[in-house]
Amino acid sequence: MTVHYDRSGVLEVLGDLEHPVVVVRTADGVGVSNHGLAGAATGHELLASAPPLPPTQLGAADFRAAHGTRFAYMGGAMANGIASEELVIALARAGCLGSFGAAGLLPERIERALDRFARELDGEPFACNLIHSPHEEALERGAVELFLRHGVRCVEASAFIDITRHIVRYRVTGLETGPDGRVLARNRVIAKVSREEVAERFMRPAPRELVAALLADGLVTPEQAELAARVPLAADVTVEADSGGHTDRRPLLALLPAILRLAARVEREEGYEERLRVGAGGGIGTPQAAWAAFAAGAAYIVTGSVNQACVESGACEHTKVLLAEAGVADCAMAPAADMFELGVELQVLRRGTLFPMRARKLLELYRTYDGIEALPAEERFKLETQVFRRSLDEVWEETVAYFDRRDPEQIARAGEQPKRRMALVFRWYLGMASRWSIVGDPERRLDYQIWCGPAMGAFNDWVRGTYMEQPGERRVADVAWHLLHGAAIAARVSTLRIAGVQLPAPATDYRPRERVAALCEAA
Repeated sequence: MTVHYDRSGVLEVLGDLEHPVVVVRTADGVGVSNHGLAGAATGHELLASAPPLPPTQLGAADFRAAHGTRFAYMGGAMANGIASEELVIALARAGCLGSFGAAGLLPERIERALDRFARELDGEPFACNLIHSPHEEALERGAVELFLRHGVRCVEASAFIDITRHIVRYRVTGLETGPDGRVLARNRVIAKVSREEVAERFMRPAPRELVAALLADGLVTPEQAELAARVPLAADVTVEADSGGHTDRRPLLALLPAILRLAARVEREEGYEERLRVGAGGGIGTPQAAWAAFAAGAAYIVTGSVNQACVESGACEHTKVLLAEAGVADCAMAPAADMFELGVELQVLRRGTLFPMRARKLLELYRTYDGIEALPAEERFKLETQVFRRSLDEVWEETVAYFDRRDPEQIARAGEQPKRRMALVFRWYLGMASRWSIVGDPERRLDYQIWCGPAMGAFNDWVRGTYMEQPGERRVADVAWHLLHGAAIAARVSTLRIAGVQLPAPATDYRPRERVAALCEAA
């Protein structure tokens, strides 16, 4: 057998994931090989070995089977179409699951995306984001109706505080009895959570009172209402740790074990026919992070921030450059547009933008004053000249025009509540700041709202000096392949380490060295 001792040779052996890796001691020292035997006949002493581990074996087989993917890998939704049609299609063709960033988009824009998926994806999997909208129920209801009308079979539910009738309707409408008497769930829900109490609500069957209300309104059938008690609202629950956008910034390796124990308990109590699957997202920007999630029990992994700087992302080129320059600590928390009144925050890029500081100032003013008219003249002047760059009256006119198309009830409520009107005006800036970073408005670069977690900085450090250092060379299929390939190598290195063999760090430092046309071709 051929034994390798040098850095490139060791990496080559570790990267041949279809064959085992064997560590032996020979007359020339300690080396590695993918083939051969150790023993007296060869003169090689076996020190340790690790089995084959192609990336298709990482994570849970039932996740891959349920969603029709080759890999237990998901590109999470980034709102306002940042997780674009191109991104979703590229991931689908690469054997992964991509979630379209439908949140924040008008129905006609979402419908165009669904029409494109129907034309270009020949049965390949995809998901659409359904974001909880506590102050704009019409949006959540409209999105579900659109998904049902177009036969969308998977939604990624995010930012839910509690269970709503709309997410229940989506799930229950897809239930039927199979030939063997088991429940077939045509509509799949992947719930993104960061709190145990919310995770449990999704792991349990849909609330009976909501199912009963849907039945009374004729939105589900009696059979579907009965079957709802036999399945979880979401068979897949993603543990969202320190991620970009909505996040509680919880450590993944503290939160994931707790949710896994919760899932095991709920499974025992409910006696489900299908097991609950717990995935991991947030902070996954390197192979080591991906392997750590799988090693801790994740059924699948979800990436987000690292995809935003890719060619297929809906973000503008300047935003991608800023993301590609970010470090691990270049993030900050800022008020979220969709839950501004509740004080909910999201994680954004701090480097190269004044958005976090300006957004926090708006929240401070909202909490201090009862309406726009109550603002001190000096504060109003600063807002109009530095932040909004137009009068607040003009902003209100634009806000009215926007909600007349999106949700007219919001304007009716604001007419009677000055503080509500103030919130909508301030939300104009928060919403536009995201739009500016997507369309690339050059005059508002300092106001770009760029959702970003520390995984982005970790990824940038990992690919520094490789072809993917520049955002123009980053493609979501390449990112997915190299993360999974590197995670499998990290797993083998871990197996050898446990067996007592510590390979030199430079010889195990997997980096992206070549482009990948598609996962299916490279696997």
